[in-house]
Amino acid sequence: MSYTVVDMDTYYRKGVFNHFRNDCKCSLSITARLDVTKLVEYSRRTETKFYINFLYLLSKVLNSRDDYKYVWLWQTEELVLYDTINPIQYVFHEDTETCTPVYTNYYPDYSRFYREALKDLEKAKKSHDYSLDPESHPNWFDASFIPWLSYDSLHIELPDGYLHFPPIVNWGKYREENSRLMMPFSVRMNHAIADGFLVANVFRLLEKEINAFSS
Repeated sequence: MSYTVVDMDTYYRKGVFNHFRNDCKCSLSITARLDVTKLVEYSRRTETKFYINFLYLLSKVLNSRDDYKYVWLWQTEELVLYDTINPIQYVFHEDTETCTPVYTNYYPDYSRFYREALKDLEKAKKSHDYSLDPESHPNWFDASFIPWLSYDSLHIELPDGYLHFPPIVNWGKYREENSRLMMPFSVRMNHAIADGFLVANVFRLLEKEINAFSS
């Protein structure tokens, strides 16, 4: 969990950061539909899980640019850049209709990530606990799948959201539209470190990764 303290005198978004950190504390979220046709076909062809394949590509995208790996250390009031950011995924229990958070490490190697993520999920299925440990897992981003609905919009309200910098990502059930499989996808980020371009860029990068990976 190594990180670098950001030099705020040279940080390229210094002005924007100061405004949305001090004057206008808010977050920014975008919901749009991703074309996942090729990834669904790839998953079926290789008999792998679409969910884990998508989680891998999402983690790869968020690790591809520094802007998605910042964390605000409120104890020392420092902006830090982590070398890696990892996903918190969730297991849904049908019997209790509750979820269990699952900490999964991101590995650039697809095979290793797939193997470890699947192992984490299987282990979590045996527990119904809802426990988070943010102090030991500061560089984790929330990745939550909503499989029951192909939604059109999603909003997450955080009363103290100006302190939360890691991305919060959700996606829902894909559905066929004009012979393509379209999936709702939402990204929420703190406005101090992200604007419309950076949030929209997650969608653009994912589209490229899905096409490259599936081919």
